[in-house]
Amino acid sequence: MKTENKLIKRIEVPVRFSEVDSMGIVWHGNYVKFFEDGREAFGKEYGIAYLDIYSKGYKVPLVKIDCNYLRFVKYGDILIVETEFVNTLAAKIIYKFRIFNKETNIMVAEGSSMQVFLDENDELILTIPKFFEDWKKKHGLIQ
Repeated sequence: MKTENKLIKRIEVPVRFSEVDSMGIVWHGNYVKFFEDGREAFGKEYGIAYLDIYSKGYKVPLVKIDCNYLRFVKYGDILIVETEFVNTLAAKIIYKFRIFNKETNIMVAEGSSMQVFLDENDELILTIPKFFEDWKKKHGLIQ
């Protein structure tokens, strides 16, 4: 889904038994996994998946992640994970996440992640790689 130069991908994620604690509530660390599910689906949808980036000679390790827990989620719930690309001039990939309970449409968590570019020698890249600039142009994010 593309809206006003925003790139957004929404996916459904069922809460599995292995993701809950003894009280039947999703363990807090699994929200990071839900974010990862969103990043991976976004990448496949918009042609910037991890293997796409790796094939260009770069790695994009996660360097920051934030999560605000708003409501608890339990086994059997279906979640909607919304992943939005945040456009920046820096050589970084930043996403915003919103997780909703599908049945109630109530937001249960929100957060963000930041990734940086490393070259083949694991050196930090401080300028936007050409392929990433081209990707942004293709999606109307830069002129």
